[in-house]
Amino acid sequence: MNEISVAEVKAKLDRDEKVHLLDVREPMELSICRLEGAESIPMMQLFLGLKAPAAAPDDEIVVFCHTGMRSFEAAAFLRSRGFPRARSLAGGIDAWALEIDPTLRRY
Repeated sequence: MNEISVAEVKAKLDRDEKVHLLDVREPMELSICRLEGAESIPMMQLFLGLKAPAAAPDDEIVVFCHTGMRSFEAAAFLRSRGFPRARSLAGGIDAWALEIDPTLRRY
């Protein structure tokens, strides 16, 4: 499965499971809202090899963006680069704000 729901991720975090959150949005987007504890690597920096996730290859990585489109591509890229457990957060941070944390500013 290439995507994971916000409810599934929230449940994992609530159970203190090890989940590496990777935000691939741009710095301007981060200034609007962000998820606590997420690593930030803009998607193009990731694709160009300028930065790599601070996660072990066998870690579960949940990649997210605004609505889930960029993160879907970024998760596929990571899987092709030796991170088989990389998945995209379905609906992105927008879905997180709608379903999990309504205090997050939407854009």
